[in-house]
Amino acid sequence: MIQTLRKHHFHEEASAVLAAGMDEVFGYLDDHRSLAGHMGSRSSPMMGGGEMSLELDAGGGREVGSRIRMGGTAFGLRLFVDEVVVERIPPRSKTWQTVEEHLVVIGDYAMGFRIDPHPDGCALTVWIGYDRPERNRWLGVIGGRMYARWCVRQMRDTAVARFTG
Repeated sequence: MIQTLRKHHFHEEASAVLAAGMDEVFGYLDDHRSLAGHMGSRSSPMMGGGEMSLELDAGGGREVGSRIRMGGTAFGLRLFVDEVVVERIPPRSKTWQTVEEHLVVIGDYAMGFRIDPHPDGCALTVWIGYDRPERNRWLGVIGGRMYARWCVRQMRDTAVARFTG
């Protein structure tokens, strides 16, 4: 089943110029384990001492229709998200969006990255379009923007660290 990219009320993005080729950067970011690291093994105040596990389907999150699931805790609350890849255009862009979610400060979202040519290598932009959560919308008002910014910056910074030096 082909998923249609949904529109969202809020948007955040983070960009950087990377001293690497577009194919190399796309190959790294196309592996969702590279992007989800900030949610899992590293302790972070934004995850409140919790962490998320990542589960990829047979497509590994590397084809349109592929499923990506994450579950775990943050601040003692159980979280879950099921995503589907809705666009994948190597080496230019990739987009995935929620199919089901039980999150706290953001709700339904679409997320992705775009890679453009640049004289020094390539320009990466990581973005998220999101809505506030259905339950406890006040938590979305308080923390949604901060969390969305943190998330895209973490993904950008992961790529910067990988392609620096």
